[in-house]
Amino acid sequence: MSRAVIKFSSEDCGICYKMSKYDQKVAEELGLDFVDVKMQDTATYRKYRKILLTQYPDKEGMGWPTYLICDSPEGDFLILGEVKGGHPKGEFRTRLKAVLEAAS
Repeated sequence: MSRAVIKFSSEDCGICYKMSKYDQKVAEELGLDFVDVKMQDTATYRKYRKILLTQYPDKEGMGWPTYLICDSPEGDFLILGEVKGGHPKGEFRTRLKAVLEAAS
């Protein structure tokens, strides 16, 4: 079963851009797949929209960026948790690990 971090971000978000320098690397170090979904990329957004809307039905309360950690994102997905907003690399790793530990 694949486990992935899905990043929902915007091309004009400075924090999203800063996080992109290390977020994928951190996710992969923890054995997770990484999917970058920019809201402006309609094809990719459409593919993963149902996951985002399960967590945020009206998109209210989501952060920039919002990382949803889920099992089987390509199929009958299960959302394990999330990390919202910008964080330094070490803290981002700690928050991802906490989601994974809570899920196991």
